[in-house]
Amino acid sequence: MKPHVSDEYERSAEFVDIMLAAPWTALAPTLAEALRGAPGPVVDVGAGGGHGTRVIARTLPGAEIHAVEPSPGLRAVLLARVNDDPGLRDRVTVLPGGLLQATLPPRLGTLVAMNVIGHFGPGDRRTIWRLLAERLLPGGRAVLNLQPPAEPVAVPQTRFSELRIGRRRYEGWGRAEPSGPDQITWHMTYRAFQDGEPAEEVEVEYAWWLLAPDRLKAELAGHGLHATPTGPAELGLWCITGSPG
Repeated sequence: MKPHVSDEYERSAEFVDIMLAAPWTALAPTLAEALRGAPGPVVDVGAGGGHGTRVIARTLPGAEIHAVEPSPGLRAVLLARVNDDPGLRDRVTVLPGGLLQATLPPRLGTLVAMNVIGHFGPGDRRTIWRLLAERLLPGGRAVLNLQPPAEPVAVPQTRFSELRIGRRRYEGWGRAEPSGPDQITWHMTYRAFQDGEPAEEVEVEYAWWLLAPDRLKAELAGHGLHATPTGPAELGLWCITGSPG
């Protein structure tokens, strides 16, 4: 079975992680509120370099965390972050491969899937919903976010990140085009400038499966699960539980 995250992240990992820092500033408090009081163990799906893993650890200080990340480049950042923090080192297990291949606990308290659900097609999503229905503990939950667009439309070229580190300025650009009735293809460009001059450029692309809120609810209902929006609407967070209560 193919890993759920494109291998292109190996080439872009050094840019992806630093450019996610700013979005996580907005996302972190909302995720923390959605996780408040959730049981462990916790699975962090597509943990990347660990921005979300740190939020989980702060919010649920007694929980064991299984951080799943298939990309070797991003996983190297994640493992280094965990190792450098004594508060994480004893609690976080970093797992290679995709969620559907990972060795997980037989019972799960919480599953977190930030910025990642579009890497899973309909068949893989059914497997995830079944896993939740079978393994979530009473009072357990899953928290994920749905990112626009919800329909296969073109997204014009947009600069989504700019930051400076030392003498280098970094830019991240992205555009998307429809590639199927439920899919778009993202084309990402990462650039580095040193002293104002172009120094490096990396271009990658990856497929992204679209999932609108109504379809999310319908898919979950087939497994006895219920989804409730949480936090500011523009962040697109949903909390999944075994019942409306």
